[in-house]
Amino acid sequence: MPQHRRPLVVTVPTEELRAALASAPGAEVVVWDLSGAPPRTDLDLVVPPYMAGPAVLTALEGLRPRLVQSQSIGYEGVSAVLPAGLTFSNAAGVHETSTAELAIGLMIASQRRLPALTRAQADHRWAHTGSLALADSRVIVIGQGGVGKAIVSRLRPFEVEIIRVAASHRVDGDGVVSAVDELPGLLPGADIVTLAVPLNPNTAGLVDRELLALMKPGALLVNVARGGVVVTDDLVAAVRAGRVRAALDVVDPEPLPPEHPLWGLDDVILTPHVGGHTAAMLPRVVALLRRQIDALSAGEPPHNVVIPTRA
Repeated sequence: MPQHRRPLVVTVPTEELRAALASAPGAEVVVWDLSGAPPRTDLDLVVPPYMAGPAVLTALEGLRPRLVQSQSIGYEGVSAVLPAGLTFSNAAGVHETSTAELAIGLMIASQRRLPALTRAQADHRWAHTGSLALADSRVIVIGQGGVGKAIVSRLRPFEVEIIRVAASHRVDGDGVVSAVDELPGLLPGADIVTLAVPLNPNTAGLVDRELLALMKPGALLVNVARGGVVVTDDLVAAVRAGRVRAALDVVDPEPLPPEHPLWGLDDVILTPHVGGHTAAMLPRVVALLRRQIDALSAGEPPHNVVIPTRA
């Protein structure tokens, strides 16, 4: 195949990323966070800022990079603003491990009452008491993409019963994967329900008043997917009524306003969408960008394309 002769012009949003890619062969790396004018017009690969939101992509209007490489897995809203003629890739392979770690951590923190024990520590109180456990619980993992599979693999050593749920019913090497429309029969027996689905028209508002009412009393809802998968007002009502508990890395809206009732609910743990934002992120993003540079330099298709070039 024909080779790309000149060095690829790659823009990254931070000096940290530029320094990490400085030795990448066949690439000239410059810093541009998509604010202000582009540093040049002959761009080949553009990396938007992490967690900046789709609107920043309008800065690419009139430019023709060969690839726009996100640092996130999710890409909801991107197709509505991505200029025509551009190809968009997500960061599959970067965040799954860290997000799964947090999902397990949220389960343990809620089951073992760690927030209450931390408050007791701050008050210098020896608050010995029993708690729920992750061991011997029944856990539903809704979503069997990269994050869902990573959660399942990390759950197995905890001696839990795992029920996998995806869009459609199937059987694979690990057994049965139930369909989303089977949830009404599964939810009443589950101790923990974990969300790891993308946000799209099929999953928006998936967890609503009706689904929450089917959950086992006192069961835990863990959301490391997207906030819009849950109807927030319905969740607030269910927690206030003592129906369910929640551990949420994502909410709707984001960021959560200071006056929002979720902040003050005792049976809710909140983290500010930090599932993938760990020390593991930078080296994995750099490795992905190096693979993309190699592919583009060789005239090969880029990896992880989720929105192909359209007219």
